[in-house]
Amino acid sequence: MLSVAWCTLRARWASFVGSFVALAVGVGLLAVMGQALAASAKAPVRSPERFAAAPAVVRGQDTLRVDTPIGARSAGLASPRAVPDAVVAAVRALGPVTEDRSFPMRAAGGPADLVGHPWPVARFASYELSEGRAPRTDGEVVVSGEWAAVGARLSGGERVVGTVRGLGFEDAVFYTDARAAQLSPLSAQLVVEADVAAVRAVVAGSGARVLTGDERRLADADPGRDAEALTALNALFGTAGGVTAFVSVFVVASTFAFAVERRRREFGLLRTAGATPAQVRRAVLAEALAVGVLASATGCALGAYGAPWLGEAVVDGGLAPRWYTIGGAVWPYHLAFWTGLVVAVAGAVAASWRAGRTAPAQALREASADGRALTRGRLLCGTALLLAAGAAAAYTLLSDPGELLHRKTYISRPMLLITAVALLAPAVVRPLTPRLPGTTGMLVRAHAVAGVRRTAAVAAPVLVTVALAGSLLGATATLNGARAAEVRERTTADFVVTSDTGTPLDTAALVRVPGAVASPTAGTSVYTLEDGVALIASEARAVDPGLLATTARLPVTAGRLADLDDASIVVNEEWAEHRVGETVRVWLGDGTPRSLRIAAVLATGTGDNGVYVTAANAGGAGVDRVDVRVRPGADPGAVAAGLRAVGGVRVSSGARWVADAEPRTDSRTRLGTFLVLGIALLYTGLFLANTLAMAAGERGRATAALRLAGATGGQVLRLAAAEALTVVGLGAVLGLAVTAVNLAGMAAALHLLTAPVTVVVPWPALAWTTAACALLALTATLIPTAWTLRRRPAA
Repeated sequence: MLSVAWCTLRARWASFVGSFVALAVGVGLLAVMGQALAASAKAPVRSPERFAAAPAVVRGQDTLRVDTPIGARSAGLASPRAVPDAVVAAVRALGPVTEDRSFPMRAAGGPADLVGHPWPVARFASYELSEGRAPRTDGEVVVSGEWAAVGARLSGGERVVGTVRGLGFEDAVFYTDARAAQLSPLSAQLVVEADVAAVRAVVAGSGARVLTGDERRLADADPGRDAEALTALNALFGTAGGVTAFVSVFVVASTFAFAVERRRREFGLLRTAGATPAQVRRAVLAEALAVGVLASATGCALGAYGAPWLGEAVVDGGLAPRWYTIGGAVWPYHLAFWTGLVVAVAGAVAASWRAGRTAPAQALREASADGRALTRGRLLCGTALLLAAGAAAAYTLLSDPGELLHRKTYISRPMLLITAVALLAPAVVRPLTPRLPGTTGMLVRAHAVAGVRRTAAVAAPVLVTVALAGSLLGATATLNGARAAEVRERTTADFVVTSDTGTPLDTAALVRVPGAVASPTAGTSVYTLEDGVALIASEARAVDPGLLATTARLPVTAGRLADLDDASIVVNEEWAEHRVGETVRVWLGDGTPRSLRIAAVLATGTGDNGVYVTAANAGGAGVDRVDVRVRPGADPGAVAAGLRAVGGVRVSSGARWVADAEPRTDSRTRLGTFLVLGIALLYTGLFLANTLAMAAGERGRATAALRLAGATGGQVLRLAAAEALTVVGLGAVLGLAVTAVNLAGMAAALHLLTAPVTVVVPWPALAWTTAACALLALTATLIPTAWTLRRRPAA
């Protein structure tokens, strides 16, 4: 049977092109994703940047460490502590000390990530003046890069008196030491130019750390940014690799199944000639093995070519650090090759069993109509997967509805439902195929119903693409819509004041504005030890309990916000302990331990209903936002003018603040979604081109019969186009049904979490996706049909 399989491949090579290309592309994508994962497994250790020339850096406590039964747990503090005054005095006796202060900045026309520093620390990063001079007064600054020239004025009124060449790792504005101390009173680290051993002896036991050598990188801004970026890349490429594996298995299995179904007469002839069912099955599997070996090898070659290109693309797109490169690992090629081989053989297993059951009488079959459309095995598998998808969704809704809002969940969960619907699709072909008017409509329905398996096979890739587009884009839009609705419901302030320079707000001046009720808040974090072993950080806001209710409407489910005081805390239902009156042990943003009583509990919502404490428990965080209500009878315009008169602030109306705070899909999520949809659409094109070309070739005799009956070439082409569009429409309807079920599950989760339910169906994306599938289907149908029309009907 091996010789038969080889002869079949040579004679019917066109029937295997679709499987070969689909598998080769899948293996290539898996190889690329594997190379990307290998490259993102570990971040290299960065060299010190801002303090590369500093002998030693003394840094205040910036890490919280908590002992647990299974070992110490640590987390970075939201508000690192200042170096103790006693330590500062002691190290000053050892040698020169330069205090470092870093604070975010904003300037019109400047980079979005501006950061301020005192000028004396610039020399430790090897900054050198390229133009102008150093700042001497509080109103003078030096900037890095070329975005501002000497003599320019910043939005805060400061005059640029010098520029330095940018070093690539930050965009900085340098002030005098005194002015930097006014803008950022906290000095979390300082440079000591003295003997390192003596410095360590002085600092020992104070909670501060002495950083030397490569450890000085820990004093740079966000030293863990590389590891965070690689974690995001791992999630992105892992998801894309999973979708690639799913779609490739789906397409290869469907292609083999369709090819075997079209070869019933051939297998019948083999059975008539004496071949046993086992021999027929081995022949089909041998064909799959041969295709798998060739396609997997080709895919590995494609992966080696595409991996470096992907690395450059993610670096240029800002998703990966500059040093990130892809290539060099060997194991991804082994994994991709053997995965492709397993996919090819596994995809042909079901088809081989069906081929082995072909009766010798099939050799006499003339009609192209399908037999039993939905086999018992397909029915059982489809039903089992459908029940499994429903049970999994129900269990998640009952146990942890918030799980359905996670990106990994709403990307992976639709796949189970898609597979179930694809398996059961033959059962709905007849009822869903429309009765179109005229002779063409009658023939379209007759062909679709007579070839149910062919119709379901062609509709399957459309189903995958439309369902993934609707589920992924719809889930993201629905979640963003719910979060935006939460922001609208929570915000009742007439105006929201934030810092225009990035430094803490002058709340005293804002509170004195006539006609304004100002509620200052500060962003911080609190840490809890969940289940005694997991150190969890929760975003929190430090508020004035007496003013909070006037400028915010929070979803309280138990207790009262008015009961919040310096000995209590407001939590949400996501916390392990969330009963009013209970005492919880927490660590504040600066690591200070506290035992606080729960005063009120908020609904979980979409996860943005955080924790509230008083200013006494802010952990040293400065005020970054002030919500303002206009007193009854006061003039809103006069209040807004009074607020803007306070220097260094940005005043937004409540409506403008809500609009600006509306969640938006970040670049990583957007790229991941488009990558997944691109893979699905690519496979849709491959499968449609292969399947419809095979189907059009088989209909050669039917086309000739229509022409002999008087049909013109144009009528035949219109009939073929109508059939293709009908099948695409069927797949789109099934994909829309899967989308509706997935979005209904997300809506149920939002309802259970007491979050606003705003289901968003991405109609434009669905329309474009369906149109792309329709264009691919028309191209794959009309070209082979037009080729068939070149032959004489009598032939």
